Amino acid sequence: MPRHTRFQAPPSQDPLGGAKTSLAFRLNLGFFFRQLGVFLMMDLLLLGMAVFGIFLYGETRCADVAALVEERGVPSAVALPWIEASDYTISLLDREPEGISLSLPWLTPRSETQQALRSYDLTSYYTVELVQDNIPYAITVSLSGIYRALYWAGVVLLVCQGLSLITGLFRSNRSIHKVLRPIQDLAATAARLNSMTHMSRQELQALAGELEKINARHLDSRIDLPSTQKELRALARAINDMLDRINKAYSAQMRFVSDASHELRTPIAVIQGYAALLDRWGKDDPQALQESIQAIRSEAKAMEELVEQLLFLARGDNDTQPVKPELFDLTALAGEVLREEEMIHEDRVFLPRWGEEPIPVRADQGLIKQVMRILMNNSVQYSPPGSRVYLRLSAKDGLARVTVQDEGMGIAPESIPHIFQRFYRTDQSRDRRTGGTGLGLSIAKWIVDRHGGWFEVVSREGIGTRISFLLPLWEEEEEP
Repeated sequence: MPRHTRFQAPPSQDPLGGAKTSLAFRLNLGFFFRQLGVFLMMDLLLLGMAVFGIFLYGETRCADVAALVEERGVPSAVALPWIEASDYTISLLDREPEGISLSLPWLTPRSETQQALRSYDLTSYYTVELVQDNIPYAITVSLSGIYRALYWAGVVLLVCQGLSLITGLFRSNRSIHKVLRPIQDLAATAARLNSMTHMSRQELQALAGELEKINARHLDSRIDLPSTQKELRALARAINDMLDRINKAYSAQMRFVSDASHELRTPIAVIQGYAALLDRWGKDDPQALQESIQAIRSEAKAMEELVEQLLFLARGDNDTQPVKPELFDLTALAGEVLREEEMIHEDRVFLPRWGEEPIPVRADQGLIKQVMRILMNNSVQYSPPGSRVYLRLSAKDGLARVTVQDEGMGIAPESIPHIFQRFYRTDQSRDRRTGGTGLGLSIAKWIVDRHGGWFEVVSREGIGTRISFLLPLWEEEEEP
């Protein structure tokens, strides 16, 4: 009997369709209510300002007319209405003034209407009733004009808010679908696999549901392999491995940012402290002034060095740090570094150890010099004054070896595997005192790694440390 392979018809719908649509709907609904809440709060605030403006407008207009009446007198009954112009009228009363007194601390009435009683309908008029020369009269201000202006302003505002809400929903929807696209692609791949297997749509939706739970705040979530359909286990395992790498990189990035912030916080605090000292006593105390200036300069220099190191590592991580290899003699470069260190650190004894034969290498001369200076500076920082620092060079088996050895405090065995990590310090107090940032060896390792080399470290506490880095020698036959 011929062997038949059974193929299941592909699903008519996207296996992720329900979950994706539900998630997109919830996110869009959340955005809608957040935006609507903002608009409602804005409208309530504007409404309150409009009501205050109506009160202020009515009070001001009535006070202006009352000042006119006070100047010219109350019109006679024959002359009623004495005046009817613009948005107000004046009328005599055959009764005592009625209404309420205004006692709002934020709307103090003017002197002309101080004793007035008020009645109002905020949809049409604002009235104050006064007594002038023992004659009661009323001033009524029409609010129809200002209400027409407020009405059309409100219409324009609501239209703008509606358009903004609709536009925001479209943008939000586009952004949400863009974020969900990778999951949709995964679901499409799963659907193609399903067309050749016996997997059900429910199983694919279960996998899609697990993927939906994974986001930036839950990078530790993983797909449960035993419960996954066996045909999809390879895909699920690949997704888990990818999440492991992403989580590791994300954790390293967050740790780096945290450490960098911590390192920058210390010199900033020192600068702020000395600035406060200058503000209090430095103006009249020359010693305090000089001490503060020196400290601020020192901390600013430390910050500059730290920022340069951070930028170097950032360029290295992004593969934008230039490396320009050239052919040069390593012994000549070592001699140059040694002379510079002797001029800078006169309280140390620097001893060169290399032969007269040149050691040719093809590398970035500036970067290799930076590595040498980092190792020499570390030896000087962690060794006592008057001690010896050795700089050795040798060439053997196609490799150039550069060694820096000191007579310092040494490194604990448990700390040696970590000394090339960023911001790692074996002794926090000593590093603070000597000005170390914990980035020098990380930079040195990056440079040596890019040149195809490696480090070797030997150290004993109380005796000293020997750090070597090895680079490939240049051989003439390698040249084309």
